Amino acid sequence: MEKMDVCGKEYKIIRLLGHGKGGYSYLAECEDQMVVVKQIHHEPCDYYSFGNKIEAERNDYGRLKNAGIRIPKMLAIDIGAERIVKEYIEGKTIFELVRDSISVDLYLNQVREMAEIAKTSGINIDYFPTNFVVRNDLIWYVDYECSGYMEEWNFENWGIKYWSKTPEFEEYLRHLSE
Repeated sequence: MEKMDVCGKEYKIIRLLGHGKGGYSYLAECEDQMVVVKQIHHEPCDYYSFGNKIEAERNDYGRLKNAGIRIPKMLAIDIGAERIVKEYIEGKTIFELVRDSISVDLYLNQVREMAEIAKTSGINIDYFPTNFVVRNDLIWYVDYECSGYMEEWNFENWGIKYWSKTPEFEEYLRHLSE
C-alpha cells in the first residue's frame, strides 16, 4: 500500500506505526504535512468486543477532548472508508523507553494527572505504553480509545504494570517475539 484516500485527499504512506485491536496506524504525508492515517480493521479480538469502530473513534475523540486529555487533533474522518487522519505527534513511545531501559519516572506524574482527569470525567483511557508519545517532555495520549470508568482498568490497578520492566511487560515482549 503506497497511498490512501481519505475524504477525497490522497495520503502517501511512509510506514506502519502500529497495529492495535481497532486498526492499523500509518505515518503518512499530504501537502508537506506528516500525519497519522488510521485504517479500522475487523480482525477478531478475544478480549474486547466492539460495536461500530469508526463511530466509537469519533465519539471517543469528543469525550477525550471535552475531558481535557492531551490528544492529537483529528484532522479528518471518512466514515465510509473507515479511516481517520490525525495530527502526528513525533517522539518515542513510553513503550520504547521502557523497552530500552530508559526511566519514565518523569512522565508518571503526567499520566497520573491524565488518569485523574479521566476518572473525574467518568472514563478510562488505554494506559498501555504504546499509546503514549513523548514530545518536548510532555506525554500525549495518541489513541482515541476510552471507555466508562472502572476501577480495575485505571492506571494504578492496570496500566502501571506496563510502565516499567515488570513481569507483565516482559511477558508482552516475549509474546511480540513469537
